[in-house]
Amino acid sequence: MKVWQDGKLVEAGEARIAPFDRGFCLGDGVAESLRAQNGKVLRVASHLARLHSGAGALGITIPCSDKEIVEALSATLAANGLVQGMLRLMISRGPAPGGLATPERAYPTMVILAGPAASEPPPARAIIATVTRRNEFSPTARFKTLNDLDNVLARREAEQLGADDALLLNSQGRLAESTIANLFLVIDGDVLTPPVTEGALPGVMRAEVIDRLGAATAQLNPADLASASEAFLTNAGGVRALVAVDGRLIGNGREGLVTTRLKAAVS
Repeated sequence: MKVWQDGKLVEAGEARIAPFDRGFCLGDGVAESLRAQNGKVLRVASHLARLHSGAGALGITIPCSDKEIVEALSATLAANGLVQGMLRLMISRGPAPGGLATPERAYPTMVILAGPAASEPPPARAIIATVTRRNEFSPTARFKTLNDLDNVLARREAEQLGADDALLLNSQGRLAESTIANLFLVIDGDVLTPPVTEGALPGVMRAEVIDRLGAATAQLNPADLASASEAFLTNAGGVRALVAVDGRLIGNGREGLVTTRLKAAVS
C-alpha cells in the first residue's frame, strides 16, 4: 500500500509521523473522507470547502493548493491500483513542543490514505448511544477533525450490543446523527434531517440529499423514530437503510422506497 505524505508517495511501512506531531498527540487537525468512482474523486469541491472551513476555524494552514490536493488524491488512488475506492485526507498542525498552546510557526503534516470501497452493507440496525452525547455547542461539531473519540465510544457500545451503529443524541436529548453518518427520517411523506444547530455534521452527501429530495431540517426526538415509515444514513460512502433502533423496527423493518431510489441516484 502506498500513502501520500507531505508531497510524495511512499510505501505505508516507510511513512513516518513525528512523535510530537500535534495530530498524534492532541488530535489537532482536520480530515475528509472521499469516495472515488471510475478513477474520479466525487464531490471534491464540497469536501475541500469543508476542509478549508475546519482548518480556518482551528487556525491551521493547508500546506498546498486545492489543485495540488486533487492531484495528490488522484495519484494516491492510482498508485494503489484503484479506480473505485475511499480516500482519507488528513492535515495536522504538525510537530510542536508539548502543551496546548499553538506554536508561532507550524509545519503542517498532510497524509492521504486510499483503500478499496467496501461492499454494500446490509440495512443497519442501531442503538441510541448512552455512553456519550453530541455537543451541538462545540465549533468542532461543524467539521471533521482528527479526534473522533466520542464516536469511537458510541461505536464500541453498539458493537458490544450487537448493533451496526449508534445514534448520538445532543445535549438536549434530541437526535443529531450516527457515529459515521447523517440521519434522515421519512415521516408522513416528508424527508427530515436534524439541522447543523442540533449537532449534525454538515455532511457533503447530506447536502446533496437535501437538494435532491427537497428534504427539510427539523428537530427530531427519539420518539419520532416510531413515526417514521423509513430511515436512512448518509456519508461519503453512500446511503444505507436504517431499519431498527434499540430493537424496534422502523416502518416495516425493510429498506424503503425513498432509500432505494436515492441509492440508485447517488451511486
